[in-house]
Amino acid sequence: MGHRAPGRHSGPGPWRGPGRENRHYRPPCRRGPLARAPPGREKSRPIQILPAAVHPCLSCGACCTRYRVAFHWLESDEVAEGGVPAELTERLDAHRLCMRGTRSEPVRCVALDARIGEYSRCTIHPRRPSVCREVEASWESGRPSRQCDQARIAHGLAPLTAADWRWRDAAGNDDDGRPDDNGDPPPAPRLPPIAA
Repeated sequence: MGHRAPGRHSGPGPWRGPGRENRHYRPPCRRGPLARAPPGREKSRPIQILPAAVHPCLSCGACCTRYRVAFHWLESDEVAEGGVPAELTERLDAHRLCMRGTRSEPVRCVALDARIGEYSRCTIHPRRPSVCREVEASWESGRPSRQCDQARIAHGLAPLTAADWRWRDAAGNDDDGRPDDNGDPPPAPRLPPIAA
């Protein structure tokens, strides 16, 4: 027997025989559910292109032109780092500020960039006040929102329904009544990696 490198040994496999320095090593397995098909024999599946998923609020903006946006002055960036930009607010009373443009009729938040019913975005979205964060669109959490419905109706938009949120459910992405598996059997469940 010749010279052996440290950690190596002779024998039928790297985890057997004298020394057993590498007893936790296992050679890669080429059988079982995680094995790959030989080149050229992979099963091809047609690519299904789905319509772009768009959050309903991104084509609305009605709530930002319907309600006063009032919040405690401690939410301002003059007090809280990363808070609501103070230059976009006005004093409402001793303890509250409101977004400019929402104090009186016609209401339109100064931070809103929108054509109601077509496109909508909040220019300070990551820094928006807590009252804006708390407003939920109808059926976003599985229940209607009176605020959302009234704002949409005031602009001639239909209230949102549960179907407007179906894009979030991978299984319910269309209404054609056919299964979404293209006739193929369901894919095998992914198995967790095997730990040594």
